Amino acid sequence: MTSTPPDASAAGLAALAHTACLGLGSNLGDSLQILHTAWNLLQDEASIRADRLSAPYRSDPLGMQSAHRFVNAAALVQTDLTPLALLARLQRIETRCGRTRPAHGAAGYRDRTLDLDLLLYDDLVLRTAELILPHPRLHKRLFVLEPLAEIAPEWVHPLRGRTVADLRRDLLLADPDQRVERIRWPFPPVPGAAPAPV
Repeated sequence: MTSTPPDASAAGLAALAHTACLGLGSNLGDSLQILHTAWNLLQDEASIRADRLSAPYRSDPLGMQSAHRFVNAAALVQTDLTPLALLARLQRIETRCGRTRPAHGAAGYRDRTLDLDLLLYDDLVLRTAELILPHPRLHKRLFVLEPLAEIAPEWVHPLRGRTVADLRRDLLLADPDQRVERIRWPFPPVPGAAPAPV
């Protein structure tokens, strides 16, 4: 579950002082396998401890036209990386999993093999050209809130003052047309993964 050796000191683990929530998504290729691979790559990253992975959820594309449905999950990680350094690690994993990015300035959402979003980082509020925290569309996407509510229901959105569980309930009332389907990881149990539905 972690790249830290078993005999690492407690001080070394305690140095991972920040907690972040990630969104994982894919709608090209074997999406479940791709998300599983991304989770494993996260665990291999220095300065990142991958703590918890939600169940996967399938949903129709939102805000884009595509014949390919999405599979999404959420993950909880500990890190001592800055938000921008963590984002760079996530983009490196995306590239390793076959993600290609459109030319700078190209508009609109596109199909992708892997999307790793930094959703929340402690209670930090940040706005730069590269990164906005919390993720600006977090509260509008059930495919983000449903898996996130599984692993971090009490996390309070630093701008809205509402927990993830509250935001999920709010969205279900405000936009009942959004739907997600909880599915299974088709692999042996993954350390940190949420249990499969019965």
